[in-house]
Amino acid sequence: FWFRRDLRLDDNAGLYHALKSGHKVLPLFIFDSEILGKLEIKNDARVDFIYQQIAKLKQKLKSHETDILVEFGKPEDVFKKLISQFSIVEVYTNHDYEGYGNKRDLEIKQLLNNNGSALYTFKDQCIFEKNEVLSNANTPYTIFTPYSRKWKEKLNAFYLKSYPNSKYYSNFLKIEYLPIPMLKDMGFEKSATKFPSDNLPLDIVEKYQEQRNFPAIKGTTHLGLHLRFGTISIRKCARMALKTSETWLNELIWRDFYMSILFHFPQISEGKAFKREYDRIEWRNNPAEFEKWCQGQTGYPIVDAGMRELNATGFMHNRVRMIVASFLTKHLLIDWRWGEAYFAKQLLDFDFAANNGGWQWAAGSGCDAAPYFRIFNPRLQTEKFDKNLEYIKKWIPELNSFEYSPPIVDHDFARKRVLDVYKKALSSG
Repeated sequence: FWFRRDLRLDDNAGLYHALKSGHKVLPLFIFDSEILGKLEIKNDARVDFIYQQIAKLKQKLKSHETDILVEFGKPEDVFKKLISQFSIVEVYTNHDYEGYGNKRDLEIKQLLNNNGSALYTFKDQCIFEKNEVLSNANTPYTIFTPYSRKWKEKLNAFYLKSYPNSKYYSNFLKIEYLPIPMLKDMGFEKSATKFPSDNLPLDIVEKYQEQRNFPAIKGTTHLGLHLRFGTISIRKCARMALKTSETWLNELIWRDFYMSILFHFPQISEGKAFKREYDRIEWRNNPAEFEKWCQGQTGYPIVDAGMRELNATGFMHNRVRMIVASFLTKHLLIDWRWGEAYFAKQLLDFDFAANNGGWQWAAGSGCDAAPYFRIFNPRLQTEKFDKNLEYIKKWIPELNSFEYSPPIVDHDFARKRVLDVYKKALSSG
């Protein structure tokens, strides 16, 4: 069984099918040099998080008299080596929905087929995928509300059931101990980041509807990282949401929605706008202004607090993510792809489909019913969601002194400028 974005033993679809296959199962994880090679930060907290989760998996597997084989390299090279070492009948894993993942899986499938073995993949990181939620005309939904309505109609106990993996743990291949490559041998270092717990916070979910928009309080679950790497099961989360909070359930449905968009509209993974006409926008793309946005020095306190939180912790509150993304695209007229790439580098819970969806939503180019002239006013957003400046003061201690930067651009001027630029681009088609 090939672990990827599903670093847990319990309720794991592909692992369940592997354990039930009748063959002895060897757990495998590959630190993919193709992916790791693109990471610029050597103490990237996500690599350390994966490393720590694998150490936990090793501990759990030890109690079942087995271990996990951990390799570093290109998956194709790793499998060529494994084919020469073992007699592999089948490889089981869970679906990947991203461009690189699909291409890699096709190559591995081909390689295994050529050697008389097979690759089987399963749905594990979402409740519904691919063509499971379609309109009555059998077309993919491109707007969230009707998609979520159909999603809820289709939902029943079958889709929420956990896989009873523990019944079959005796089918693991018996192994004493397998070494694990050191982080430094892969070109990485340990990170000082404190990772959020993977416990389902019932108290937070119960008050999610009332509290989720206020960044000064812990009103969101902080489970994004665990959903991203599959250290928690989506089925477990959905069962809890169904019992306690429709608002949080909707957030989980957004994950499925964006994965569905990625599946049906693969052009978004090639850097293209979901609504093609938005590729005609003439962005200003001022590098100095982009750098100020990255560093949290725009002179707009709510924007700067969000960016500083991101840089310091790898996390940013959901409401604030919308504000900073709107600011970059609408106030500074900087291409959403620049912001998307910066988030991809910094966010612990970075997930391509959701990140791309969020950025295109902010820019107006995504699958959303709202028109492009929705422009967040940072001051009004602050009055609504951080009126006592608790969140802002936490991240901008110099707020009340002369050291704090003046605004990089006037709101009314920026609003008029972006409307003119968008109007021109969208009427030129």
